[in-house]
Amino acid sequence: MSTRPATSTAPDRSDPRVSCGLEQAVVCVLSGGRSSEREVSLTSGARVAEALRTPVGDDDRRGPARVRPVEVLPSGRWRVGKHDLSPGAALDSLGDVDVFFSALHGGEGENGALQGLLTCCGRAFTGSGVCASAIGMDKVFTRELLQGAGASVARGTSLSAGRWRRDRALVLAELDTWSRPGWAVKPRGGGSSVGATMVSRAAELADALDAAFAWEDQVLVETRIDGVEVTGGVLESPTEGTLALPVVEIRPRAGRFFDYREKYSEDGAIELCPQASLDQALEARVRELSLLAHRILSCGGYSRSDFIVPRDARGALGEPVFLELNTLPGMTPRSLLPRAAAVAGIDYRTLCLWIASEGMQRRVSR
Repeated sequence: MSTRPATSTAPDRSDPRVSCGLEQAVVCVLSGGRSSEREVSLTSGARVAEALRTPVGDDDRRGPARVRPVEVLPSGRWRVGKHDLSPGAALDSLGDVDVFFSALHGGEGENGALQGLLTCCGRAFTGSGVCASAIGMDKVFTRELLQGAGASVARGTSLSAGRWRRDRALVLAELDTWSRPGWAVKPRGGGSSVGATMVSRAAELADALDAAFAWEDQVLVETRIDGVEVTGGVLESPTEGTLALPVVEIRPRAGRFFDYREKYSEDGAIELCPQASLDQALEARVRELSLLAHRILSCGGYSRSDFIVPRDARGALGEPVFLELNTLPGMTPRSLLPRAAAVAGIDYRTLCLWIASEGMQRRVSR
């Protein structure tokens, strides 16, 4: 498998005359779901469906033949046309679908549950398989795998809701022994920074833990690291192997971190691609680590890994610190992976076509 960086020197990537193998295919776009990222998923799904069905010019014949949007409702049932069906009944009614394009984020759509259902039913789908999805959704497992493979991670510990209820004072005392500048508190399996808090004072820890446990029964606490926040996307091309996309630099507004509002609001964080703060060697290292994460978890199709590049008291930048991996990165107008792909010369429609084609070609051999 090729693992070379993507550049903008291959203009034929978006050539509408180059087949993606989807010309006769029916693609079902799944969005919605029951997680805290439901609204983001609906936006991703609508944009993906539009891109798949909208040619970029008169000579764009790349398909697919048909796009079928399906909303996964908060109840867990699937809305197929005018009918709300159980997942099994919905799959039966969607018998002509060649590949399911998952625009779901978080929860059952990203943690391996949906992937297991589709695999058991012999259906092709985009993104990672069951194992990579389950591990990638678990921040503790992922960081342990990456640390074992040589990546740097922050000091961290996982906590259960049961221990927090029994030993609040002891937990707070243990965390207070960590060195400053503070703590990052986040649900162990959540996404889009929902339930996550950055705190700098020990007096704020209890509220931060309560907020995280309101979302999940398992929480990850890490040492807060000050520096440059960046993300590295990885994309598997049907023809060009595995590509490390240009690094995106994230600059939240003063006094904030890259939380839900900073990610998705119009006045949110500034996102720079090409990035502006890393030298060539550090950017190459972020790309290398993003490819490592994608490979170690055996991700499929695409992924995006987040890092902090720490800055010392003199302002010098050090080794990137791995934060987490996304097996189904957002595909909204503000999402980071499409932005990086565009800088690499891969327009949004081509990106969606590549992802759908790669998922259809792999079928269920995951």
